[in-house]
Formats: sequence, structure tokens, C-alpha cells
Amino acid sequence: MLVQGAARPGWIIGVNGLAGNLGLALAAVVTGYLVKYAGWRAAFAIPGLVCLAFGVLFVLFATAESSPPAKKKASGHPIAGVTIAKLLFVMTLAATSGSLNFNFSTNANYELLVDRFQAISRDPAQIGLLLAFVYAAASLTQLVVGNLLDRYSLKGLYLAIIAMQGAFLLLAMAADGWMFYAVQFLFMAAIFGAIPFTDAMIVRFVDDTMRSRVAGMRLTVSLGASSLAVWLIGPVVKQAGFTTLLGVMVAISALTFAVVSTLPRTPAPQADR
Repeated sequence: MLVQGAARPGWIIGVNGLAGNLGLALAAVVTGYLVKYAGWRAAFAIPGLVCLAFGVLFVLFATAESSPPAKKKASGHPIAGVTIAKLLFVMTLAATSGSLNFNFSTNANYELLVDRFQAISRDPAQIGLLLAFVYAAASLTQLVVGNLLDRYSLKGLYLAIIAMQGAFLLLAMAADGWMFYAVQFLFMAAIFGAIPFTDAMIVRFVDDTMRSRVAGMRLTVSLGASSLAVWLIGPVVKQAGFTTLLGVMVAISALTFAVVSTLPRTPAPQADR
């Protein structure tokens, strides 16, 4: 829906991802203030009403498709020597590992910040505000990545982002206080920056006639597996602490790097035009 007919799909995916993560940043601070001043029920009810309002606006203003994508002429850019099955395998593993780190970080960041930054209180509004700054600033990475995806080889960029992600998470294992807060921004920027790549792979290498099916299969597997992250945070932290949790995230980044390395190097988008 986003990229059909788009001249710069990477940029559009980046802007869309930025919007989603700015919502995450707002959620951190808005939820904190709602809980503090209006109670936990309001923290559910008010966002729910906003979602319903935007649903109505979408129905009123979304552009209707003239025909189903499956009936359109094929226009994909397959990778030489790589089957759809292998591409789907790589995309699914990369998306799953990326979603695991996303869920580990976003669901644990509140307590992680309290654990490593003892100078702050347990005031939910104050902690929410600090996290909102991290999420809002880190979200801008998606605009940078989206712009670069339209200019450079996907594989090289993806590997660079994943390498930075692992390095910053490794640094976070030994950081504390304000240093940890700074490193938290860096590893969240790398985690957010990796989000556009899977969608960019689908746009670049999967034909429009079957993109939705491939995206649906990838989302089913990756979201189903990554949802375990929410459940795993409690047992891992209780038994081994936050340092071990960060170590697990480093290992996941290494796995993602290894999986993406199996893709052949592809030319920059300009070479296709």
C-alpha cells in the first residue's frame, strides 16, 4: 500500500517507520502522565479512542485500489541465483531476530534505565520522559536509513547497522549512569535503524503480485516468535540480571549478521534504472 508507484520506496518506508516509532516515544511519556494523573484505566481508554478516530479517518481518506495486485503485470527484481524460498528464509530469520531485540529493548528499557541510572527516581512520568527522548531521537535513524536504501546496496548497509547494534549493546553491558543513557540512545538508534530493511528487501526483490503474501508469511513467523521476548524478559532478568539480557541481545545481533551475510551482494538501486 505504501510503496506502489513510489519512486523512492526506501525513503517512504523510513518515513512510515519514523511515524510508528514516534508513536512509541509519545506512548512512553503520555502513558506515564496518564497513569500518574488520571489512573491506569485512562491510559488504556484514551489511546483506544484515538485509535478508533484514526480508523474512521482512514476509511474516509484512504485511496481505493483499482485492481488487486495479483492481477497486475509482474515487475519484480529477483536476485540472480536466489530463490524466493531462500529469500523468505533469510528475511524471516532476520526479521525474527530483529523483532526479538526490538521487543527485548522496548519492553525492558523502563526497568533497565532504573537499574543502571540510580540518579533518577521511580517517578513514572520522569522515566517516561527520559525514554521518550531516547525513542524520538533514535527514530530519526529510520529517515537516514530510508534515504540510504535508495542510494546504496542493501546488504552492505544492513550489515553495517547490525554491526553497530551489536557493538553498542556490548558497550551497554559495562556502562552505568549518564554513560548508559547515552549508549541506550545509540543501541536504540541501531535497533530502530534495522527496521526498514526487511520491508525494503520485500519491495526490492519480491514482485508486486505476491508482496502481500510474502509480507504476511514473514510477519506471521517473526511476530509469533518475537512475542516470546516479552515472556522471556522476566525469567532472564530474575535469574541472571540485566547484563545477561544485554548479552543475549548481542548474541541475537551476531545471529542476524550471520544470516544477512548469506545474501549475495546486490547493486545500488541506481544501477537498476
